[in-house]
Order: sequence, then structure tokens, then C-alpha cells
Amino acid sequence: MALIPGLPLAASVVCGLTLALKVKNKAPAFLTLLMLLGAFLLTFLGFRQWGAEGQGAAIVHVLDWVHVNWGFPPSEHLLKFDFSFYMDGLSWLWMLFVTGLASAICLYASEYMSHDVGKGYGRFFAAFALFVFSMACLVMGDNLALLYLGWEGVGLCSYMLIGYFYKKPAAVAAAKKAFIVNRIGDLGLALGIFLIYVTYGTIEYAPLFEMVSKGVDGSGQAMAGTWQSWAIPCLLMVGAFGKSAQFPLYVWLPDAMEGPTPVSALIHAATMVTAGVYLIARMYPLFLADQHHVALNVVAWTGGITALLAATIGMAQFDIKRIMAYSTVSQLGYMFAGLGVLTSTGAAFHVFTHAFFKATLFLSCGAVMHGFAGQLDLRKLSGLWSQPGWRIVTVAMFVGCLNLAGVPFTAGYFSKDMILAEAFTTPGYQALGWLLLATAGLTAYYTFRVFFRVFVGPAHYEPGDELHGHDDDHGHDDAHGHAAAHTSGGDKHSHADAHRHGHGHSGFHPHPPGWAINTVLAVLAVASIVAAGAYFVNKEHHGWVGSMLHASTAAYDAGHYAGHDAGGAAGEAVAHGGFLGYDAHKVMYYVSGVVGAVGILVAFVLHYLGRREAATSKADALLPALGPVARWAQHKWYVDEFYDFVIRTPLKVLAHVFAALDKLLVDGLVDAAGAVPRMLARGLRPSQNGVLQSYATGMAGGLAVILIVVWLMTSLK
Repeated sequence: MALIPGLPLAASVVCGLTLALKVKNKAPAFLTLLMLLGAFLLTFLGFRQWGAEGQGAAIVHVLDWVHVNWGFPPSEHLLKFDFSFYMDGLSWLWMLFVTGLASAICLYASEYMSHDVGKGYGRFFAAFALFVFSMACLVMGDNLALLYLGWEGVGLCSYMLIGYFYKKPAAVAAAKKAFIVNRIGDLGLALGIFLIYVTYGTIEYAPLFEMVSKGVDGSGQAMAGTWQSWAIPCLLMVGAFGKSAQFPLYVWLPDAMEGPTPVSALIHAATMVTAGVYLIARMYPLFLADQHHVALNVVAWTGGITALLAATIGMAQFDIKRIMAYSTVSQLGYMFAGLGVLTSTGAAFHVFTHAFFKATLFLSCGAVMHGFAGQLDLRKLSGLWSQPGWRIVTVAMFVGCLNLAGVPFTAGYFSKDMILAEAFTTPGYQALGWLLLATAGLTAYYTFRVFFRVFVGPAHYEPGDELHGHDDDHGHDDAHGHAAAHTSGGDKHSHADAHRHGHGHSGFHPHPPGWAINTVLAVLAVASIVAAGAYFVNKEHHGWVGSMLHASTAAYDAGHYAGHDAGGAAGEAVAHGGFLGYDAHKVMYYVSGVVGAVGILVAFVLHYLGRREAATSKADALLPALGPVARWAQHKWYVDEFYDFVIRTPLKVLAHVFAALDKLLVDGLVDAAGAVPRMLARGLRPSQNGVLQSYATGMAGGLAVILIVVWLMTSLK
């Protein structure tokens, strides 16, 4: 069991050694891949053994860690937690797709990052493997200290990976932004852990959940109605919002696109950004212990608002990779809404399906960026299906788009429907259900807007900026050497030449992906399709994922937890509502299918039907009717500018004020204290000039002064 996180840690160390030894081949990638595949195999075998032994929660002790006694006698108070693993259904579910997807993305990265062999190649895979180790600690730990270690570890590794191209100012700024915004959420998590320890006297899961199930704190007092019962989940919620990019802490995630595309897939598909979902699912008993469900209400509505906000921004962007980033924010909103409306199964199932199809989408976009010299503007790419070597990428993108749009019978369709249906059936959340349903339509539209603009339609392409001398020394995210190898002297033609030649840029030929990228895309596309089958397994628990959560702390038993609805009225939080008088769990299959079909149809009409060039579409004619709204959406509703004006600029001014006070006042007083002795010494220095006549004159003058003083004293008497 210890080898599951141990192998990625060993891979990170080995990659560090290859970097120190200046290895100039792909050894770091394949060593990392081998160890990650080993971790995935061990996870799968451990999962099979766990299932055969009855699917209970198992605690696996690795080594003693922190044992602190104090008080009189010394054993009166105890802070104890070990390096141990808490393996239940939730842990196995997360680790299966974390290790599996990390292995696939590692193979993809071996080709994608080949332009950096001999330079930063080892550094990239060292951080990559360390990221997987940190995520394993976060998921597998049996105490909140180990979870927090992994939590901060993925934050550190994301900083290194997003800012991998450290000579690129935008990448450095994005890395710092991600690190700083996450620190806000991490403070909430840290305070929540402190309050848990103060309240319950432990941060180990087993005794903690036992006390929560009994409704008592560490001293045996009832927790019902206490301020800690709602304060603890609220603090944990803040931590989850930061890591999983929920409003208002979502702004770091789209900028993280400045990192290499494998990093985007690793962070945005199923690992770091789902850590917040995992935290709430793991601590679900604490959230349900609050009779008024204060934190869960906030989680539900924040998730819905985030989903809609990100969708409106995504449908107005032109960078296909950034569109996928905003879709991640939106889908994370769905997951949080699912947790808030008491369908932890729906939220976890959407995490599971999203992991595969979002990785497929990101890596498909990365393949396009890889082959077209960094080009990601959907107005400069079209008809990739007709280009030699791009069929696998197009099919993989199509499968990913079908899932993200929620087309019936896809994995994304089933997982999204579980959340939508529960939103309409849980008392007080019907308005949230309509909001999520509208978001589903927008999602289908902007998803197929990308597909219809880039992968089908008239053949046209223009290379990105990396063709014009912006090589990897400037830190751009692409295999620059491949693009340069397929260019000729015509790569300096003007933008007008691009349109005259039809295919975009005279002399430029796109570089199709190699076997590694195509293999990973094919495997992930198949996995995205097969994942739908999990919905039909163990139907008594709402699918295979539901059966996994049933054997975990994320299980929700409506008969056990009495709660309140969103309006505060007493009652059990069970399904009492519906959709326009119908059973939402039955009718939502058809409703969401129709909504998704409408979104795809609108995208088909506006961005494919009759389009003859890449740069324009019928949607452009609608922009004047929208007035400034379209411009606001393109500028991301000016949220970043608002934060800059309200938070960053005042803090910067305040920092300059304090710097001036420090320099003038604090440093001035210190400097003055040192200046006084110097001035006295400077005044006395002429008296010590080494000239005998001066000393004699001084002695005579001193004697005269003494005589005058004596005379005055005697005369006064």
C-alpha cells in the first residue's frame, strides 16, 4: 500500500537525479511513466482485494509520525497522528482515476515536451511525479494533517508546473496568481482543522467520524445547535472553494493555461481541482451534522452561480484551451451544487466522468497547439478533420464534446442528470435547478462552437506566434522544434498572404501528433465512452460510483440525517419536489437531452451551416444586438479588473505607504541613533591631531578654565 504514493515520490527523486546528471534523452519521462503505471496497477489490485474483503474502511499504518503528550499526568492530553492511510470507497475511487489518468498524461507529455529534452525535461517530470505523490497523500491519508500536507503539496507543484516556462512573464504571473489565490482558501482549511482539533480533540478520521455520528464533541457534550457545528464546515468550505476554483476564488484557474497542456489536463481534469470536492465528500458527516445545513446551502448556490458565470465567459472566448478551462470551472460548479443538494453520489459520478472527457478535450486542444505552432484561436483554424494525420484528434475531440454537452447516453449525460434531478427534487432548490439547466444549454452551445469552428468546415489554418522566432527560450507551450522543422522561407509572409493561400500560411505545414499523443487520445476517448456503463452497475446504489460512496464517509442516508431545507423550515432533506409536476428523476432524462440538443443546434446553425471562412460566422451578426454584454463577457465580466481595483491596487498603495514609513521613520530613527555618536566623534577629532603645540595650547586653555571656575566658586561664597 505504501508503494502507491511511494513510487511517484521515487520517480520525482530519480528525475531530479537525471537533471543533476544532465541526461539528454527521454529517460525521465519513461521512468516516471513506468513508476506511475506501477502505482496504478497496485491501486487496482488493492481495490480488488478491498472489494473481496467486504468493502469496509481499512486503516493501513505505514509509520509513526507525531505523538505529543503533555499535561499532568503527561498522558492527559494527546496530539496523535501517523503516516497512515484511510482506504474506503471514496479513497479507492479517487486513486483509481488519479493514478490512471496521471499515467496516460505522462505518456502524452513524453512526446509533447520533447522540445525540452536536455533542458527542463527532467525538471518537468520531477514536478509531475511529485504532484501525483502529493495528491495520493491528500486522498489516502487517514488524518487531516496528512491531507493538509498533500493539499499544500499539490499547490506547490501546481506553482512549479504552471510557471514551468519561467522566462515567459505571463506564465510566471499565472503561477503566482494560482499560488496566492489558493493561499486564501488554504487559510480557511487550516483554521477548520484547528477548530476540529479544539472541538473534538483529534484530527484522525476514525475517532472523529465516530464522535460525529454520535453527535458529541471530544468531551462528550452534544454538538447540536453549537456554533462549532456550522463554523467547522464553513471553514472547510472556504478551503474547498480555493482549490476547486469556485466563485469568488476561481480566477486563478483559467490563467493556469499558461502552463504546458499536459499540466492543464493533470490539474483541470481529475486531480488538483477536484481536491475541494473530495474534501467536502470526505468531511460530509461534519457538513450534515449542522441541522440547518448552512455550509451546504452556500456550497449549492455558489456552485450554481459559478457554473453559470463560467459558462457565459466560456461562450465568448476565442482561445480554445481557455474555453475548456472555463468549462472546467463550470463543471466544478455542477459538482459543488450536487454536494449542496445532497447528492454526493451525483457529484462524485460527475467527477469520475469529467476526469476522462475533460482530459480528452484538453489533450486534443494540446495536440492542435502542438501541431500548429501554438495556434489556439478558433478564428484561425478550421477543417482539421480534412488534414492528414488529424483524424484521431478530431474523433477524440468529438467524443469529449458529446460528453461535455451531455448528449444522451454519454457518461457526461448520466452524471449531469443526477445532479439536475436532485436539484429539482430537494426542497428549496428548484430555482437552482433551473439555473443549472440553463447552464447545461450554454455548455452544449460553447462546446460545439469549438468543434464546428475548428474541426469541421472549410479547410483553413494559420500558424501561431511560435513560428516567428518565439522559441522555447521564451517559454512558449509547444514543441517548437517540430513546427520549425516543417517551415520554409515563406514563414514571414503577411497576414494577408495567409488568406490568399487558403490554407493560411505559405510554406507552413502542420505537424500531426505522433504515436504517443494519438494513443493516449484514443484510450481516453474509449474510456469516456465506457465510463457511461458505470451508471448501469449496482443500480440499487445509483451506479458503480454510488456503490463506492455507499462504503465511505461520503454516503448520505436521508433517514439518518434530519435536516432543514434551504428556506430554514424543519424537515428531512429528502426528495419532495419535482419538475413541473413530474418526477424529476424520470423526466430529466428527456428535458436535459432536449436542452443539450437545442444548444448543439444553435451552435450548428451559427458556426457551421453556410460558413465559408474560419474568421467569421453567423454569430458575428448577432453581436450588435447584444450591445455591451458580448464585450463584457469577452472581458470575463471584468472580474479580474474589479479585483485589481478593489484589492490589489489598494494593497499595493498601502505597501508603498508602509515602505515609506519604514524607510523614513523606522530607518530614520535607527540612522539617527547611529549619526549622533558619529557627529560627536567628528567634533572631537581635531583635538587629536598629534601636534604638540596644539596639546600645550589645549592644556593651557583647560587650566585657565579650571582657574576661572575655582575663582567664581570662591567669590560666590
